[in-house]
Amino acid sequence: MKKAWVIIRWFVGILFIFSGLVKANDPYGLSYKMQEFFEAWNMHGFHDFTLSMAILMNVFEIVAGVALIVGWRMRLFSWMVLLLIIFFTFLTGYATYATNPDGSMKFRSCGCFGDCIPLDPRQSFWKDILLLVLTITLVIVQSKIKPLFRSDKINASLVILSCIFAFAFQIYVLRYLPVVDCLPYKPGNRMLELRKMPEDAVPDKFDIRFVYEKNGVKQEFPMTSLPDSTWTFAERKQVLVEKGKNNEPKIKDFILSDSDGNDVTENVLSIKGEHYLLFILNTEDIDMDMQWVRQLTEMIKGKKKIHIISAVPDQVRSLFSFSVVQTKLPILACDGTAIKTAARAIPTLYKMEEDKVIAKYSAADYEKWK
Repeated sequence: MKKAWVIIRWFVGILFIFSGLVKANDPYGLSYKMQEFFEAWNMHGFHDFTLSMAILMNVFEIVAGVALIVGWRMRLFSWMVLLLIIFFTFLTGYATYATNPDGSMKFRSCGCFGDCIPLDPRQSFWKDILLLVLTITLVIVQSKIKPLFRSDKINASLVILSCIFAFAFQIYVLRYLPVVDCLPYKPGNRMLELRKMPEDAVPDKFDIRFVYEKNGVKQEFPMTSLPDSTWTFAERKQVLVEKGKNNEPKIKDFILSDSDGNDVTENVLSIKGEHYLLFILNTEDIDMDMQWVRQLTEMIKGKKKIHIISAVPDQVRSLFSFSVVQTKLPILACDGTAIKTAARAIPTLYKMEEDKVIAKYSAADYEKWK
C-alpha cells in the first residue's frame, strides 16, 4: 500500500505543478477565463482583481504540488489541495452543464491547462473527479506519508524556492510575454489563413421546436407534428441537437476598421514585405516616458510601415498628439477581446511579413524594436 500512496502523491503533485506552470506561462489567459465565469454569475465587480487572483492561484498550485511530492506539512497541504479540487470540480461541473438558451455550452473550455492544452469542460470535469478521489485518499493516509528528505529544512527550502520561482516566472512573462506562445497569433502563423473556417469543420445541428399552449398548459412540438387549431402558438425555440466539431476559426473577431468604419483587415494583412502592428488595448497603463516610445519614433523616421491597433483609437490618437511624427501613424479600431488574445502586454509590437507573424515584442523589449 505504501507504494500506492507514493504513486498517488507523485501523480497529484506533478499534475498540480504542470497545471500551475502552464497557466503561469500566461497569467492573463487565466485572468480572462475568470472574468468569463464572473460575467456568467453577474459578478462584474471582481474583474479588477482577476489577474491577482490568477497569479496567486498559479503560485499555490505549483507550491502545493512540490509540497505533496516532498511530503512537507502533508496535513496542511492535503486538506488545502482537497478544498481547491472541490472548488475546481464545481467550476468544471458548472462549465459542463451550463448552457445558453439554444442548448449550446456557455464555455468552450475551462482554462484548466491554459491555451497550450485546451480541454473541453467535460474532459476537465472528469479529470477533476479523478483528482478528487485521489486527493481524498491522500487526506486519509496523510499521517502515514513520510517526507522525501529526512531534513525538514531541505523539504521546506524546496517549497519556499518553488514559491519564489512561481512569482518570479509570472512577473517575467507579464513583462516580456509568455515564454511558450500557445495562442493562434504566435510567430510563424498566418493570420489570414487562421481567420478562415477549418476545412474539416462540422457545424452544429439545430432543430426548431414550436411551443403551443392549451388550457394553460404549454407543450413543445416538432415542426413535422404541429397540433390542431385548438392550441395557441406561444413561441419558437432553436434547440441544439448535435454538437459540431472544429467549427470555429482559430482567429475570430479580429477585424480592423479605419476612422470611417471601413473593414481594412485584408488590406493591412496583405501589405507586401516587412511591416509592423502595434497593439495598444487601452491607454490606462501606458507610460509615455518609456524607451519604447523613442524606439517607435526611430522606426517611423526609418520609414517602417506601422499600424496602431486599439480598442480605443480616439484615446490613442490623443495620447500621441504631442508628437508631429507619431500623429501620422494610421490608428485602426479592433475588438478589445481580440486584442487581449493577440497582445498579452500593453503595448505589444508585431513584426509581420504580409499576414505572417515573424516576431512579437513587449514594451520591455524596446531594444529589439530596432
